[in-house]
Amino acid sequence: MSERESEPRLTHLDASGAASMVDVADKAETSREAVAEGHVTMLPETLAMIREGNAKKGDVIGIARIAGIMAAKRTHELIPLCHPLALSKVAVEIEPDDSLPGLKVTALVRVSGRTGVEMEALTAVSTACLTIYDMAKAVDRGMEIGGIRVNAKSGGKSGDWSRGADGLVRQDDRS
Repeated sequence: MSERESEPRLTHLDASGAASMVDVADKAETSREAVAEGHVTMLPETLAMIREGNAKKGDVIGIARIAGIMAAKRTHELIPLCHPLALSKVAVEIEPDDSLPGLKVTALVRVSGRTGVEMEALTAVSTACLTIYDMAKAVDRGMEIGGIRVNAKSGGKSGDWSRGADGLVRQDDRS
């Protein structure tokens, strides 16, 4: 193997630097999972209104959860080089957090396939956060979306990794 072949590279670029969908035909089909998180910060009054179910547009948390699940299933339509996947599990949890104040969003996505589901988990979290903003913006235009990141992934050739409480990534490399 040449020195250049062992260097990390962007997988969605071909040899000439053009955008290219990764060919996963020769990859092993394995169980793969990803967990992502994010949050929406808001005024304490806005959080109280959402908790009490008094938002003018309805059940903010329930609708945002469904939006996140739907978005995960359509990630390949939103992110140009993602593969369409038959997801086996999408779970979106939305919890009030007084320390923000706001809502913490976590998505878990699973598939048995040839490519990972990090993008699906990130899309679920992002869309749920955007839906929260949309549903509560009439009372709090100063809300902020942040902290969107992958916290763990498992399956596939690159191995498993997770982000510890200290924020550091711990890898279980299979190569």
